[in-house]
Amino acid sequence: MSEARELKLLSGIRIAAFTQFLLGPAASQYLADMGADVIKVEQPGQGAWERSWSGADLFLNGVSVFFMLGNRNLRSVTLNLKSPGGREAALKLIERADVVVENFRPGVMDRLGLGYEQARRVNPELVYASASGYGSDGPYRDLPGQDLLIQAISGLGANTGTESGGPTVSAAAVVDQHSASLLAMGILGALVHRERTGQGQRVELVMTQAAFDLQTEPVSYHLNGARLRRPRTPVADTFHAVPYGFYATADGHIAIAMTPMKAVNEVLGNPPELKPFEDPALRYTSRDEIRDALDPFIRKRTTSEWIQLLRAHDIWCAPVKTLGESFDDPAVRHLAPVLEFDHPRAGRVRLLKHPVHYSSGEAALRRPPPELGQHTGEVLRELGYSDEEIAALMAAKEI
Repeated sequence: MSEARELKLLSGIRIAAFTQFLLGPAASQYLADMGADVIKVEQPGQGAWERSWSGADLFLNGVSVFFMLGNRNLRSVTLNLKSPGGREAALKLIERADVVVENFRPGVMDRLGLGYEQARRVNPELVYASASGYGSDGPYRDLPGQDLLIQAISGLGANTGTESGGPTVSAAAVVDQHSASLLAMGILGALVHRERTGQGQRVELVMTQAAFDLQTEPVSYHLNGARLRRPRTPVADTFHAVPYGFYATADGHIAIAMTPMKAVNEVLGNPPELKPFEDPALRYTSRDEIRDALDPFIRKRTTSEWIQLLRAHDIWCAPVKTLGESFDDPAVRHLAPVLEFDHPRAGRVRLLKHPVHYSSGEAALRRPPPELGQHTGEVLRELGYSDEEIAALMAAKEI
């Protein structure tokens, strides 16, 4: 990629990231992809939690894929935040930063002497962004804010699945990822405000609220009087009318979306047993009954046969694909969403690219996910430390 095409939307913005797990790192990576200088502060020796864990127990030559998916384009600094020298270096970093991002439990940064009030004393124009499961005050402030737990407490799990199957866990860490997107959005808004007024501020993201925001459609129906329930049959959700949902075919599954039953019946040859269900008033109130009646018809053809037939009649449909099948899809290949690069230790790595496109440039890989503390000396020199001072901090195990 040429220098002219490198994405520099946030060039000149320095971010001090006290982040762990997925939410904080993912939010920071969005900003790093846009050109910000993100400096991740980690504990000497062990580093951030995500270095030692990976979904599916997947490590490439000892490197956590979970760590690599949320920490590209940033620099790693190791500081012992419980020691005077490490805390002093962290405050110097904060003093020269535009943004602090942290997603420890509420109160942890305060106890370390790095909370919002301490930070804004050394940097009044600072944007200080925090994320937690239940907010900085309230009865659950000290409980762990983890994706599955938030799915449970926010109604997301209970509103997914069928009546007999019980609550269903989402197939991805949807609350974490949506929270990361909202946190990055809040930081960008605060930076625009600071540019206009010179005023810093605190930005707080609460995962529980993000989970409600992710469910904005069913939540809004619930708040305005709808009585939502999980269906008995595998209808897609608690609020859409049939035939919306996934259906088993002769060799797989197919999705049918916003379509009148009359249109589906016409494709099927207007079978008499489906004729009563053409009444629009029944599409929501009799979802399970319609689903039971429609299901045997869909099972008679293969997925590809249904796709060809339904699309020929302008019925919204799609094959239900596995991840492997999805990345082989020509439309997905056209998007080219996969970033491939060589990591000095992990070897060849394939991850997802930055999800937004910009006319000013591309969010490219400037730095692979860093080794623990790889940039400690580099960053401390930028903060004014001499080589002798850095050596002394290292000898005292403060960095």
